[in-house]
Amino acid sequence: MKNRLKILRAEQGLTQAQLADLLDVSRQTINAIETGKFDPSLPLAFKAARLFKLPIESIFEDEQ
Repeated sequence: MKNRLKILRAEQGLTQAQLADLLDVSRQTINAIETGKFDPSLPLAFKAARLFKLPIESIFEDEQ
């Protein structure tokens, strides 16, 4: 799954640790999502979408 999490995080001037705190996950989880090693759960994807005030499909893209 492709995602724009790193770009959006950078645009907001957030570190991985700060974004992790806002989403109630570990910094390692944010890093794994940004590098494509981990796909977020649906609740986490919704939480990120609410945080960035964007539709989920603007952040996460299915590669199929």
